[in-house]
Amino acid sequence: MNINSILRGIGGAPDDVTNLAERVGIDPAMAERAIAALGITHQQEGDTVELAAEQTGMDTNVLNQIVEHIGGEGSLTSFTNMIDRDGDGNPLDDIADMAKGLFNRS
Repeated sequence: MNINSILRGIGGAPDDVTNLAERVGIDPAMAERAIAALGITHQQEGDTVELAAEQTGMDTNVLNQIVEHIGGEGSLTSFTNMIDRDGDGNPLDDIADMAKGLFNRS
């Protein structure tokens, strides 16, 4: 499962990461990193967008736009639930595994 298929599975989400990136005005790889970071930080204590900004170095305005385009913070919950590949009730390990590949891209 990749981020494009996950986004398609969330109601009201853009068709894919490329469309989302175009709407927000960023590179698709940056959009993938942002979505992964938002999914991780949504499960953490604190403000989701501010924590994701700290992780990615992205502007909070851009991250807020991404959250809006994927359907709000409620959609981040759907996103993280869909990612729980191992079914342990905690999607953080699964999101982290996916994010490793995204953050390590050149």
